[in-house]
Amino acid sequence: MSSCGLCDRDRAFLRRTRRPRYGIGSSAITIVDLFCGGGGLTLGFAEAARRLGYATVIPLALDADPDAIHVFRDNFPNAVVREALVESVFDGRLGSRPTSAERRARAETGTPAILAGGAPCQGHSDLNNHTRRKDERNALYLRLARAAEVLEPQFVCIENVPTVLNDRGKVVAQAANALRATGFSVADGVVELVNVGVPQRRRRHILLASLPDLPDPADVLRSLTRSCSQHGPRTVRWAIEDLLDAPPIDNFDRPSRPTPNNERRMQWLFANDAYDLPNDHRPECHRNEEHSYVSMYGRLAWDYPAQTITTGFGSMGQGRFVHPSRHRTLTPHEAARLQTFPDFFTFRSARTRGALARMIGNAVPPLLTVALGLAIIPALCAKREAVAA
Repeated sequence: MSSCGLCDRDRAFLRRTRRPRYGIGSSAITIVDLFCGGGGLTLGFAEAARRLGYATVIPLALDADPDAIHVFRDNFPNAVVREALVESVFDGRLGSRPTSAERRARAETGTPAILAGGAPCQGHSDLNNHTRRKDERNALYLRLARAAEVLEPQFVCIENVPTVLNDRGKVVAQAANALRATGFSVADGVVELVNVGVPQRRRRHILLASLPDLPDPADVLRSLTRSCSQHGPRTVRWAIEDLLDAPPIDNFDRPSRPTPNNERRMQWLFANDAYDLPNDHRPECHRNEEHSYVSMYGRLAWDYPAQTITTGFGSMGQGRFVHPSRHRTLTPHEAARLQTFPDFFTFRSARTRGALARMIGNAVPPLLTVALGLAIIPALCAKREAVAA
């Protein structure tokens, strides 16, 4: 791929080792992040605000995962971060009067500029063969709409997997109807993240809602097209080539240890200059039948985007996660880069390999919300300044 000014700026962002001063700016954007994970979604909005000259204030970030809470606090030390179930804080029925817990949350957070979140997506995932489409976790999606009713933000962003649209409870339609009843304009769609600069083939469903006098959500979604139209999508090489020989001094730069069988499979891929493993080299469960798991046990190519980075990036049996030119799978550092986490973002509080994989694989790629933030933050600030005048 050719380079351009935006690609150079984003790559400099990824390689930056010193955290920017997100609390400094001409005025502040307030963000509430529910199901916040380690903070990828918030990081993107904060970076967009910084590029536009604004500070970021986080009056509430909420998650039930203690590892996620520790990672979020490490990276946003001035944020108000709580370890709790979102449904215990925003516990009222859609359309009802606020509960006592919700009134306390409103008093603590005020009215944020942006309410964002991504409820657990495993219940919607095609990889979940047991409770897909009727998993009780799917209803957590509606807690974000309820939080919007209570907090009355200016802008709402709800992120999930595309298969959320197939939920039997029609949670997307329910959330959209509740938001419209509250006075928001609403639009939703599936976004190809490669089009917003993420160097992987990852698709996400985005529901956006905005108050009057702000950009129409449908227009914002349409703006999420390829911003670097003069060249192809960003590639594995663009994201991680400089990490090729990073010393494995800790778990972040140390690949997982393959099984003897997977070691032999990797050797076969490189010996035969191959990127897909033939059936006769696969485990029994992947042989002799037509299957759609071609990428499993596969090798990444330098000059193409990666496949979707998941929590299984350390195992070649869970996806195309073999390094393009090394006999190993991706390191957590490389997976984080492909998820567009910059080097200054620390995962040190994720002390086990499993927690580290979960924080990285389940994250919202920050460059997605950089693109959203650049589209909506100027209007949010202009509206606030007009009201103040």
